Amino acid sequence: MKAFILDVFEAAKIAGRALRSNKIRSFLATLGIVIGVMTVVLMITIIAGLNMSFQRQLAAIGSGTLYVDRYPWIFDDDFFSYRNRPRISMKEYLAISRYCTKAKAVTPYSDTMRPVGFKSEVLSGVYIVGTTDAYLETSDVMPEVGRFISATDANANRDVVVIGTTVAEKLFKERNPIGQMVRISGHEFRVIGVLEKQGTMFGQSLDSQAIIPLGSLMKYFGRHRDVTIIVKAADPKQLDELKDELTGVLRRVRKLGPADKDNFAINEQGQLMSMYTQLTSGVYSAGIIIGGISLLVGGIGIMNIMLVSVTERTQEIGIRKALGAKKSQIMRQFLIESALICLIGGTIGVGLAWGGGKIINQWLPAVMPISVAIASTMFAALVGIFFGIFPAAKAARLDPIVALRKE
Repeated sequence: MKAFILDVFEAAKIAGRALRSNKIRSFLATLGIVIGVMTVVLMITIIAGLNMSFQRQLAAIGSGTLYVDRYPWIFDDDFFSYRNRPRISMKEYLAISRYCTKAKAVTPYSDTMRPVGFKSEVLSGVYIVGTTDAYLETSDVMPEVGRFISATDANANRDVVVIGTTVAEKLFKERNPIGQMVRISGHEFRVIGVLEKQGTMFGQSLDSQAIIPLGSLMKYFGRHRDVTIIVKAADPKQLDELKDELTGVLRRVRKLGPADKDNFAINEQGQLMSMYTQLTSGVYSAGIIIGGISLLVGGIGIMNIMLVSVTERTQEIGIRKALGAKKSQIMRQFLIESALICLIGGTIGVGLAWGGGKIINQWLPAVMPISVAIASTMFAALVGIFFGIFPAAKAARLDPIVALRKE
């Protein structure tokens, strides 16, 4: 063990001298390793950040929640058949509420984009959600100040509103919004609560929204609009059973025959996750291929510099062999030297990827797992060992007499 550690230190010193003696050649040799490691690590950093962000946004949808819609979340080529489907209405909501035994909570909702104003302040493009008190349970929203819509508010179609934090901050500044009257497209609503900060979901700010009773939304902004029904499972493990139950209830309410296709969609979190995985897997594969090609080029460069190094140090190898160095020691020295050169390139590549991730994080989420950084540098060292085998073997096979004669 002691001999091996000494060999490592000796190889490190020799590798350092080799790198310093011909800086341009060393730089060009390690450039492929640097680019390869940087490409792969940066790609993983971006995808890891996107994964974390996407999973956080999917959590807002809920893993045990189904959404009954007119359209599926993921379209195929048959868009016109979806467009001709009848709208989801309160009739379906009432039937699901009555007959679905595996549902813990059911709520309808519809939405629109409207300006919201308070005195002289007006905030445009606010996401207006019309729903019932059960939305509190199906969507895991929670008021930070005040209260949420009650069953009485929903049943009586009261003009009350729960606003997001962005709406509250921009309209009311430091003032307490509870009890104040806001205008939604000219219709006055009393603020009864402010939601906790939620962030964004798929590019839509959840903090720039206002929640009102569904009846009030339809009264002021049109009754003939699509309604989505959110159904939360009593047991998330029985989501498939709930989906079958929903399908049966909806087909019965819509009077579909055995041969008729479903004219509704039941959407869930898994559909989005599947689509996202397909999209990112292609990008990830492309990054791995590009990085692999760069590593291959870098490995060939390392092999070349090591072959040149063997030629330049022929007499040194002859002297070491004459003094009793074994073939295994000579080979180990050159393998360690090759691995150390690649390790330096891998470390530089990881550092550049970290810096690139910081820059990209201003526009896209990017997170570098420490395990990826360590694994990448270790893999770079393995590349050095693999491509250093041939030069190391060539050095180990040199005849010491012939080597000593070479000038």
